Amino acid sequence: MFNLDISQALSTLSIAAVPALLGIILHEVAHGWVAARCGDPTARMMGRLTLNPLPHIDPMGLLVFGLTSLSGSFVFGWAKPVPVNPRYFRNPAKDMMLVALAGPLTNFILAGVFGVLLRLTLNFFPPVEWQHSSFYIFALKSMQVGVIINFGLGWLNLLPIPPLDGSKVVAYFLPFNAAMSYLSIERFGFIILLGLLFTGLLGMVLGPLVTGSARGLLTLLGIL
Repeated sequence: MFNLDISQALSTLSIAAVPALLGIILHEVAHGWVAARCGDPTARMMGRLTLNPLPHIDPMGLLVFGLTSLSGSFVFGWAKPVPVNPRYFRNPAKDMMLVALAGPLTNFILAGVFGVLLRLTLNFFPPVEWQHSSFYIFALKSMQVGVIINFGLGWLNLLPIPPLDGSKVVAYFLPFNAAMSYLSIERFGFIILLGLLFTGLLGMVLGPLVTGSARGLLTLLGIL
């Protein structure tokens, strides 16, 4: 039973690895790209506008991703945040909000891409003809997981908990002093997230959002 569980966990990790890494890396690249468009060259100068995963890897975030993938429960992980210097922005408050939105929006787009790939695969390679191919089954599962993980990453980062992207969006609509006080709780943000994760509250909030988004997309594509 133990060996079976380990084998199943490793299979889950291998299926989730590519869509999760793509989602995490493109999320950070999107932040840097929009920052560059708004006048901040920091991410480009530091070599962070690249799809090479090495400059983006955060060892702790990678470890957490591996452990949560193996657990078979909520998949959680992160990359190194892309450095952003608002002093380069022409309109700091608005541009910071746009930079923050770029990451989750990229995840939502990527979820859509995985959904479309799944639809095309089912159209051109019907399961009835390919159901005995282990690679085919692996590819289908990876695309399905790609939809779920990227909706998860998008909604997770839109939570209004500093330093998540959602907090930057909320801060844009607050008076300056209130925004600074609100963003100052960033040093407690990771502890808050862990508390929400281990108490199950994070899943209660994100679960309906992720499930609803995935079901809506797959229904729109005629898969469900």
